[in-house]
Amino acid sequence: MLIDFRFKALDPIRSNVNWLLRPLEYVMMMPRNAYEATSEYFTSRGTLDKENQEMKVRQAELSLLANQSEFLLVENQNLRQLMDLQKQVPFKTLPVEILFNPPNPISQRIVINRGSNDGLKLGNPIANDSGILGQVVRLYDNSAEVSLLEDRDFAVPVQVARNGLRAAVFGAGRGNPLELRYLPVASDLEVGDVLITSGIDGVYPPGFAVAVISRIERNADKNSSNVFCVPAAPVNRYRQALALLYDPQWDAKASIATKPGAPLTNTPGRRQTRARGMQ
Repeated sequence: MLIDFRFKALDPIRSNVNWLLRPLEYVMMMPRNAYEATSEYFTSRGTLDKENQEMKVRQAELSLLANQSEFLLVENQNLRQLMDLQKQVPFKTLPVEILFNPPNPISQRIVINRGSNDGLKLGNPIANDSGILGQVVRLYDNSAEVSLLEDRDFAVPVQVARNGLRAAVFGAGRGNPLELRYLPVASDLEVGDVLITSGIDGVYPPGFAVAVISRIERNADKNSSNVFCVPAAPVNRYRQALALLYDPQWDAKASIATKPGAPLTNTPGRRQTRARGMQ
């Protein structure tokens, strides 16, 4: 040991022995190395799978947020248009929100979140900035059922904006075009004509868009025309709308009472008219 320590006499022998034992050491270390490599592989694979799953969840969240942002943008634009409509109409309006469609595949109806407690009445029209959507047909305290234009045999008195021709638009069921009925073959109608409310029924205020003529089939033998239309307002698109609290008699009295230069007397009838006009 002293000679080896002083003169390094055993270094060549140690080197040769190490050279001979190195393959045996490598073979003996192979199971451990294989275990460590396999463990590291599965650990890395598990980590990657977890990260991949987290990325997918994050992507879904971002996609959902993007869709919600787009929905809110469209909803905000719709609400702005409804606010502009509220400023333009000469009568009271009530903002409403569509809650759901009743489970009836035949009828085309919706349920809104306003009812008699909010001043809504049977027959009140429902509209948006594009035109008429429907009419309140069933009333509850805090909700109401609205029949849409496409509901079967739902009718709206209209007139052609181009020439004033009066007629009635009827619904033909879900997914079917609206119909103009009981018109002679010589009626002055053209594809693209806009149909607006005539106001003669006392339910719908005049001048609101209802539908646009999309197809005309004239039958000279029967002296009749089959006229088909599409709604002017997107019936199944937005969740917000306006209830038109329209009363033609009330509006007429209000306009008379507020007419410039109209004399005011102390008669009970005049006082009542003035009070109703100020409401």
